[in-house]
Amino acid sequence: MINKAMILAAGFGKRLNPLTNNCPKPLIKIGKETLLSNTINFLQEFGIKHIVINTHYLSDQIKKYINEKKFKSNITIINEKEKILDTGGGIFNALKYFNESFLCINPDTIWNSYYIKESKKLEKDFFFKKRQCSLLLVDKKKSFDKDLKGDFSLQNGLVTRENTENLKYIYTGLQIIDPKIFLDINDRIFSINLIWDKLIKKKILSGLESNIDFLHVSTLDIYKKLNIK
Repeated sequence: MINKAMILAAGFGKRLNPLTNNCPKPLIKIGKETLLSNTINFLQEFGIKHIVINTHYLSDQIKKYINEKKFKSNITIINEKEKILDTGGGIFNALKYFNESFLCINPDTIWNSYYIKESKKLEKDFFFKKRQCSLLLVDKKKSFDKDLKGDFSLQNGLVTRENTENLKYIYTGLQIIDPKIFLDINDRIFSINLIWDKLIKKKILSGLESNIDFLHVSTLDIYKKLNIK
């Protein structure tokens, strides 16, 4: 059972300017919730007890927000002060908090209770088949943002990038990670794609298809449409 999770919240959110000129993207509101509070609420519903959040851009605002909201879960905030470490580097930098497999999530997606069942299925498959990294993917046809292109193929539970004309799956922003996949990493700043590509080459990156409509805050225009929806 997974008890810990990491929220990636260090990005600049430049595609949402001017909204993010003075507000970090995770604190932008969708309805009554912020992207961050919506993600934390989802993790708490999943059963996560300890949440680690990495920050960089306007990190003080996120820290203040967490302190004031007083969520049920134990929350640790990491500030990447000197330089943003990218997705892979951000996770790698936080591994001291994870001595076992954990869930890693992006707050850009509008998570809801329907994702719990799929996430639990991903978790069950991860441990039963002794996976190293498992991604929750969705067919690009289900994406609210029709400009998003497919990045992956999914064949018999394994994620590939083969057949570039048939890359129809998008990463939803949720994955389960065994910390051991970072053992041979020496870089400090790198994308999680570096890890994924290594696992794809070994034919051990696994995935599960989501059947939920994919609502993702990608651009200012999409954000405005989602907030009206």
